[in-house]
Amino acid sequence: MTATESQTEVQPAEPPVEAPVSLIPAALPLQPEDPPRVGEFWLRGRLGANAAGYLYTASDEHGRNAVVAMMTEGSADDAAARDRFVFAVDSLPEDVVLAHNDEDDDDLALWAAFGPIREDDGSSAASDERLLAERRGEDVLSAVLMDRIPQQGRRRGPEFRHYWENRRRPGLFRIWPLPWPTALRPPSWNAIWYALATMLLIMALAVFLAWQLFKDSPPLDPPPVIPTPTNTVTTTITPTTPPPMTEQPSTPVTPNPTGTIPLTPGGSSSPTSTNPGDKF
Repeated sequence: MTATESQTEVQPAEPPVEAPVSLIPAALPLQPEDPPRVGEFWLRGRLGANAAGYLYTASDEHGRNAVVAMMTEGSADDAAARDRFVFAVDSLPEDVVLAHNDEDDDDLALWAAFGPIREDDGSSAASDERLLAERRGEDVLSAVLMDRIPQQGRRRGPEFRHYWENRRRPGLFRIWPLPWPTALRPPSWNAIWYALATMLLIMALAVFLAWQLFKDSPPLDPPPVIPTPTNTVTTTITPTTPPPMTEQPSTPVTPNPTGTIPLTPGGSSSPTSTNPGDKF
């Protein structure tokens, strides 16, 4: 090798930096029958299900992530199944149960949120917290289904099966007040405010057009009142027609315009006799 020759060292190519792979399994999308929200937690996806209930991934408005276990329609109607759900939730430590509904809501399905779960940053700690919360939810639903109770003695006769296992729809839930505005992003909020402003503008325009239409119209006068004299009696005389096949008087009766009483022959206008017998 001469002095004019230069020696270049070839550096090994560095492997490309890859993004951290998420260790938390992705959840399945929600179905139309799934509730959008239970309590203060918004449901994001399904994690699992059995005859006793469903597991959902959820988060609240403050950014807390959790796993929500909710009973099915069939198990929620069984009082014994509800008691097993409550007993299984009460047996867990208090710091892992983030929220739950009241057991006295007989018309609603019971649910409980387990956590806390940190944000998925690709670390094993976030995955472990998520898997631990899922395991707690599975244990609660398994307690309702009683599928992990050890067999006592030899199995004889027909197998045990809950009468509500076919009713696997999510249980009843209540959403009040309506929760949909709290889940909207800023662009959605802008659309709502624009729609509200448009409605107010249309209402104001309608009121202005109505005022322009009727502002020059003459006022409606009430009908005239006809005065009537007081202490008067109006008598209406209706002529009558005699019934058929009757004889008419041969001599017409002439009305007396003077209003005097006609005298009978040989009489007088006023009684002059003082004899009391003349009055009869």
